[in-house]
Amino acid sequence: MEEGKLFSPVGEKEVTRAIVGEFARQFMDYVESDCLIIGGGPSGLMAGKELASKGVKTLIVERNNYLGGGFWIGGYLMNKVTVRDPAQEVLGELGVPYERANGGLYVADGPHACSKLIAAACDAGVKFANMSIFDDVVLREGNRVSGAVINWTPINALPREITCVDPIALESRFVIDSTGHDACVVTKLEERGIVKTAGFGAMWVEMSEDLVVEHTGEVHPGLVVTGMAVTTTYGLPRMGPTFGAMLLSGKKGAEVVMEKLG
Repeated sequence: MEEGKLFSPVGEKEVTRAIVGEFARQFMDYVESDCLIIGGGPSGLMAGKELASKGVKTLIVERNNYLGGGFWIGGYLMNKVTVRDPAQEVLGELGVPYERANGGLYVADGPHACSKLIAAACDAGVKFANMSIFDDVVLREGNRVSGAVINWTPINALPREITCVDPIALESRFVIDSTGHDACVVTKLEERGIVKTAGFGAMWVEMSEDLVVEHTGEVHPGLVVTGMAVTTTYGLPRMGPTFGAMLLSGKKGAEVVMEKLG
């Protein structure tokens, strides 16, 4: 280090090479994975953490420039998140402080809970492709889901006359749809006449959370559905601003993939 200098003598080209080189190396490695998770909300992050911690090569594709979905902001832009018993145990596992609100309802700070979950997924070995939007499925023999077609999210904002930017494909042994109410992967199969969704119903917290976890699983060969995507797939009631089922559905989705992977 030069005398009188606080930082090492590194210039712009070295910074650029480090970013491009490492991104390219990692992206090349994850063009093929064991599990590709579409959607980096709480259920996707939870599933990713559980899988990667068991040595499963896992990539999460997220259309936004941030992770966590609504877990960051809680309900009505008031950054408190609630979970119902027994989901507070997951908060405890993640090291998230929480308090009992009343009965079996617990409350925590959204940013704290979300950042802990993101960190846990990263620590487990999950890799991410942010600002990348799901475009289509990769199908193999018997219409088995074997990957996803993705593109840069900003492509959707380009003027119509220059939007012909071809996407790329990622192959994976399993895909998890954790894209929330949109259920992007499942609805793409529906567009192709392969499955049929029911659309989510009106809010009913007490019923919805149990049903979401109960119905979490493989909806089509190679495709597992978690979180609010489950409600859209099976016509379940929506749950509103509580996140326990998101976390437990993510755990169950990971268990299903682990069992299928053998």
